[in-house]
Amino acid sequence: MEFKMKEVGFTTNFEYGELHVAGDEKYGFRPFQLMVSAIAVCSGGVLRKILQKKRIDIEDITIQADVERNEEKANRIEKIHLHYLIKGNNLDKTQIHKSIELARKNCPMVQSVEGSIIIVETFELVQ
Repeated sequence: MEFKMKEVGFTTNFEYGELHVAGDEKYGFRPFQLMVSAIAVCSGGVLRKILQKKRIDIEDITIQADVERNEEKANRIEKIHLHYLIKGNNLDKTQIHKSIELARKNCPMVQSVEGSIIIVETFELVQ
């Protein structure tokens, strides 16, 4: 990856397109937004694959992410609460819970921040 400085922030190009990153939302995505997004989407993607392999019929997954940051320590991310809203047919709470635990163990982004950012995961089944 290569990042080029622009007037405010940096830019990089990927196969999908150009990414602008800056501390000010007017000029690009903020770094903490990208980190939280990477953790949430990685977790959700791994969970989706696990549920598919278990042949659990999922119609939709929405992930709500709440972030706690510590202003006294460079505004670092201290805690991320991922709340999954899962829609499907004949869902078993125990199976969903086990699948979320398995996803946590197999998500590279969650494992990358293990020990430095607290990740809390909850879920509810929706209709």
